[in-house]
Amino acid sequence: MASPSELATERSHSKPLGIRCWEYIKRAKLSYKTHQAVVLIVTFFAYTTYHATRKTTSIVKSALDPQSSAAGFKFPWRITYLSSPAETQRRSWVLGDGWAPFNGSDGTALLGQLDVAFLAVYAIGMYFSGHLGDRMNLRIFLTVGMIGTGLFTSLFGVGYWANIHSFYYFLIVQMIAGLFQSSGWPSVVAVVGNWFGKKKRGLIMGIWNAHTSIGNITGSLIASTLLSYGWGWSFVVPGLLIAFMGILVCLLLPVSPESVGADRQEEEDDDAVDSPKKKREGVTEPLLGSHTEMKENAVGFIEAWRIPGVAPFAFCLFFAKLVAYTFLYWLPYYISHTAVEGKYLSDETAGNLSTFFDVGGVLGGILAGHISDRLDARAITAATFMYCAIPALYFYRSYGHISLAMNVALMFICGMFVNGPYALITTAVSADLGTHSSLNGNSKALATVTAIIDGTGSVGAAIGPLLTGYISANSWSAVFTMLMAAALVAGLLLTRLVVAEVAARISETRSQGRSQSRSQEPELNV
Repeated sequence: MASPSELATERSHSKPLGIRCWEYIKRAKLSYKTHQAVVLIVTFFAYTTYHATRKTTSIVKSALDPQSSAAGFKFPWRITYLSSPAETQRRSWVLGDGWAPFNGSDGTALLGQLDVAFLAVYAIGMYFSGHLGDRMNLRIFLTVGMIGTGLFTSLFGVGYWANIHSFYYFLIVQMIAGLFQSSGWPSVVAVVGNWFGKKKRGLIMGIWNAHTSIGNITGSLIASTLLSYGWGWSFVVPGLLIAFMGILVCLLLPVSPESVGADRQEEEDDDAVDSPKKKREGVTEPLLGSHTEMKENAVGFIEAWRIPGVAPFAFCLFFAKLVAYTFLYWLPYYISHTAVEGKYLSDETAGNLSTFFDVGGVLGGILAGHISDRLDARAITAATFMYCAIPALYFYRSYGHISLAMNVALMFICGMFVNGPYALITTAVSADLGTHSSLNGNSKALATVTAIIDGTGSVGAAIGPLLTGYISANSWSAVFTMLMAAALVAGLLLTRLVVAEVAARISETRSQGRSQSRSQEPELNV
């Protein structure tokens, strides 16, 4: 058995280089709170860059395939406004007639195939990433995933300068990029879970999960801004950004308190001051328990599926992500091909406008987390948001063309109700289920459970954009009907859990009423 001095030396060598340099300059160990701040900031920006690279494809679609939709919709492709004539001429010179092979009559379908290939590999890779994440150093695993994602995202853009027109080149690059992308979510959720306890989990993770929408916004702004200089830049710049962030992850990210010798007692003492009762009830236990001398075995794939609640939430996320990712990949395209006040927006303007969907998503994620904390009802909150998304989608399709202000307002509301449950399920719900009582305290389940839930959701995320690529050629109204049906099914899948939560609330209310009646009896007797 190693001596305390040997353990201290081992921990020092396992610390990220950046943390060691920081402590050397400070000449003191970093506090637990400082480590928590580093974890939140680094993982936030890490996953922001993941989504920024994911968003670029939807912005560039109209540049790759500017003509095919005109045949399907029977109206001019676009009339650019909110841009100067000089900008329009430069954009037309750069984009020309699109990019083969995507500028043919089947261009929309080919773009849909790229989406489904990326997301299918992403979904499959997610299941394996969960297993690897519970068995590897998450800092190294995440770094490799980010640098790999940056490399293959950039290679897609290199096709612009290399004058590549082979569909299979772009297909293979997208598939490999999807595989590297799958490393991100299980890793960041597991690392955050190592450092933060259950207190206000929904609200904290709801705010933290804003990286998804901010990443989409950042990707949209970068890609649409660079589009006029050549669509290749819209891929290369986000690719370099995520690779750079991957290096920072390697230098700064502490995987767990034990890996850096941080004193977890600091967090427990703070929680005890807030509520002494919580410590006795075990609420301050971290999402992933501390490492002990007894080595825990990672939870198996089938065993994780059997955890109560995993399957309903996983299949609910299947349909929730089908809706969310259809917007992620097709919203800028839809906006640029739909007349708003009788005019058609430019690609750049449509890309910028689409960010309001993600702004609504930020608010939706925070609201869903906060409401579910206050009600202690994850299923009720998620189902309610999904049901509210149905009329929001209908109104956006029916009235979004009336004016620019109406389009923005309805898009914002759609983003709030669509991304709210998506954010809640992939963060707080996954953390709840990854530390379920049926696991008997096993701490090596969170990455696997997160991967199962988000991986299943990603299958829906692959199917939605694929179906949209075919259906939109005939009718966008049919696309929105599909999205509304998916939102309805997502809510219905949680019915059993909703009923259980309602029953629990009723039972709790009745028990509180009895307790109050009994406490008042002595006063009445007196």
